[in-house]
Amino acid sequence: MACRTFVFNTIPTTFEEFKTLKEAKLWAPFEAGAMTIIALVMYEENKEEALECLNYLKGPAKLSTYERMFIEERLKGKGYKARSFLKGTSPQNNYTPTAPYMIDIEDNPYSYENEGWAVIYVRSSGADMPRQIKLRFKPSTHEWFVNDIQILGDIRVPVAEDDWA
Repeated sequence: MACRTFVFNTIPTTFEEFKTLKEAKLWAPFEAGAMTIIALVMYEENKEEALECLNYLKGPAKLSTYERMFIEERLKGKGYKARSFLKGTSPQNNYTPTAPYMIDIEDNPYSYENEGWAVIYVRSSGADMPRQIKLRFKPSTHEWFVNDIQILGDIRVPVAEDDWA
């Protein structure tokens, strides 16, 4: 079992900035997972640029209409869900990250059970269990692409939005 921490000094605001990050080469599942979080964090500020980044991460598959609708439904007015994967956030600080932005990506003994596939995990500061991202390897380019993002379930609401706090 391994854990890698990725550090970003800024969050990109455009697809072009996103592609310049060294992790955008997608040569390992961990990098592709970290870039998925970055793209989802971008969604709150610039939906179209974030979707372009997610399409890039999907590789030849591209986002389906269902996936686009699912992401919109899960993040509309709840950008804190994506920010919850950045270290230092919590419901108490309304999932407000500070630079540098850090993301921990983990695998486990079952992450590579099927050849050409990987399941990696990322922790949300608003959830008790890590969430998973499923990736697929493309041998002709030696890149790992996102196949399934299973990290956008509900989490604890920020204190500022919690009627019971």
